Amino acid sequence: MRTVGVLAVALRELRDRVRVLEVARVPDVGVVTGASAPSSVSESVPPPTSTSADEEFVITRLGVEPESEPVPTVEPRLFADLVLRESVVKAAALAYGVRRGLAPANRNRIWFEMRREVKRARKERKAEEREAIREWRARQRAAVQEESAA
Repeated sequence: MRTVGVLAVALRELRDRVRVLEVARVPDVGVVTGASAPSSVSESVPPPTSTSADEEFVITRLGVEPESEPVPTVEPRLFADLVLRESVVKAAALAYGVRRGLAPANRNRIWFEMRREVKRARKERKAEEREAIREWRARQRAAVQEESAA
């Protein structure tokens, strides 16, 4: 139930962001607004006369239509729909993973594995300790035998 609430809040925030983006859309580049601005930018800018490589990367031709194909644009509603779907899918996947990871069966399995690992490590430490004590006693016996033989 919490997941639905989180998704609803995320959707509301995303919808608000999309509305702000729609309101703040930049007007067309060829149109200049304002009382003292000329009626058309293309009248005040002379057409380009040379095609040198230096001028190719300098943006100085506002209002002049490019000769290549126009850049495809996405409508604001379609963009919002795409972003919304992607966000919802990601949020749902995260919620599913968290819910599954924190499920009682999964927590019990993790607890069981941790307990088993702790027991195994404890047995291994005890076996190493017994082996170290055996070696220490064998060295002491060897030292005593060398002293008595000498």
